[in-house]
Amino acid sequence: MSARMVILGPPGAGKGTQAARICERLGIPAISTGDIFRANVAGGTELGRQAKQYMDAGEYVPDSVTNAMVADRLAADDAADGFLLDGYPRTEAQVHELDSMLAAAGLSLDVVLEITADAEVVVQRLLGRAAEQGRTDDTEPVIRRRLEVYAEQTEPLAALYEQRGLLVRADGVGALDEVTDRIMSALATRGVTA
Repeated sequence: MSARMVILGPPGAGKGTQAARICERLGIPAISTGDIFRANVAGGTELGRQAKQYMDAGEYVPDSVTNAMVADRLAADDAADGFLLDGYPRTEAQVHELDSMLAAAGLSLDVVLEITADAEVVVQRLLGRAAEQGRTDDTEPVIRRRLEVYAEQTEPLAALYEQRGLLVRADGVGALDEVTDRIMSALATRGVTA
């Protein structure tokens, strides 16, 4: 199935896990901006060198570099029949840049999936994960701030995609298979089926 999609959701909602499951069912690559950054840095590409300068300084990688990396990744052969973008777009400017990238190839997004999750469930999930992985930086105040930042940055994107009729939502709380089934049902409402 050809599908071009974006996945949104707060930290701890299960985006990474569900993205892998969705992509396996649809036969499309999961494209994470974190993975793109790491691949470019590890590969020593010009974009990777530029991104590394900002990352090493603890600064936000500018849109110009991020957009170029995403455009390069979307041009790869495995993304020709579709993709699932995770972590991009994060700003309204990136939404418009993604629109331009796709339009240049005569394409557009099919669906934007927002995985929702109750904030208290997410906080407990992330605290548990931090304890398991020994991540002392993931304290409750830090997690709550990350959720606030997500809400500030992403709610406008969800609203924008909802206005375009592209947004579907699925609750990310529950057993893994239940959540995947909910997501696949939500995607089917936009004609995206396995």
